[in-house]
Amino acid sequence: MELLPGGRKARRDHIFEETAMTITAQMVKELRDSTGAGMMDAKKALTEVNGDMEAAVDWLRTKGLAKAAKKADRVAAEGLVGVAVVGGKGVAVEVNSETDFVGKNADFQALVRGITTAALNAADLEALKAADLGGKPVETALNETIAVIGENMTLRRMASIEGDSVASYVHNAAADALGRIGVLVALKGADNGIGKQIAMHIAASNPLSLNEAAMDASVLERELAVQTQKALEENAASAKPKPEAVIQNNIIPGRMKKFLEEVTLVNQKFVVNPDITVAQAATEAGVEILGFVRMAVGEGIEKEKEDFAAEVAKMTQG
Repeated sequence: MELLPGGRKARRDHIFEETAMTITAQMVKELRDSTGAGMMDAKKALTEVNGDMEAAVDWLRTKGLAKAAKKADRVAAEGLVGVAVVGGKGVAVEVNSETDFVGKNADFQALVRGITTAALNAADLEALKAADLGGKPVETALNETIAVIGENMTLRRMASIEGDSVASYVHNAAADALGRIGVLVALKGADNGIGKQIAMHIAASNPLSLNEAAMDASVLERELAVQTQKALEENAASAKPKPEAVIQNNIIPGRMKKFLEEVTLVNQKFVVNPDITVAQAATEAGVEILGFVRMAVGEGIEKEKEDFAAEVAKMTQG
C-alpha cells in the first residue's frame, strides 16, 4: 500500500469499493441463462470485468465455461413478424406490442398483414410509415389500432430482399405469413422447393451471415481475440506445451474455421441432410443463395426487468 505525505496510507481498497459496480443476483441469473455457466462462475466473471455483460461472456468462454451467447437469447418483446413475396422480391416487417395476447388479436393480425403488403412498395421504414393502407397512412392506421386495442404498438423495422426467386417461411405461425420468426431467402435460379427448406434451416440455425465475407468484421475480431486467449491459456496450463508457432498457425486458425462453419449459412450442415453443407444442397438443387433475412420478434430489445420484491413493494405503496 502506498504512503501519502505525512505517512498516511492510501485508501485504495476503499476507493475501489466505492467505484466498483455491484454485482446483483439478477445480473448473475441473466449471465447464467445466456451462457449455461454455473452460478459461482457467472458471479466471478462479472466481478472480474466489473459488471460488463459482454466482457463476462468472453471471460467465461476463454475459460471454457460457456459457449458464445447470442443477444437474441437475452431479449424479450411481443408482437408479430409478417412476410410477403411477389415475384423476385420479398419483405419482412416487425410490429411490436406490449403483450403476447395481442398477437392472437384479429385486428392486430390484419394490421400487420396490411403493413407487410404495403412494404413491398416501400423503400425504407420511413417510407413505409407514410405508405397507403386502406386510404390512410400506415402510421395513422397503427395509431387507430392502438386506440381500439388499448395497448402500445410500434412499427419497428422492415427488410427486403431480391433474387430470381424468393422463398419464405414463418416459424411459430399465428396466422398465414405471420409469426414469431420470419425468414426470406433469395436465390439465383429457379426454386424447386429448396428455398423453403433453406428458410426452415435458417429459422432453426440462426446463422450470423451468409458467408465470411458478409460477416461483421467486429464479430470476427472479437471471436479471434477469444480463441487466441483461450488457446494461449490452455497451452500455458498444459503439461506438454506446444510451440507458439503451432498455436498461431494451426490451433487458432482451426478454431476460427470451426466457428465459421457454425455461424455462416453456406458452411453450416444442412438440417435436412447433415451429411452436406447448405451450399452443397443449393448447388445440387441448381441454385445459388444470394442472401437471406431472418427476423425474430423482440430481437435486440431488452425489456426492463424488476425483481419480484420491488414489484410487490411498488404495489403496496400509497
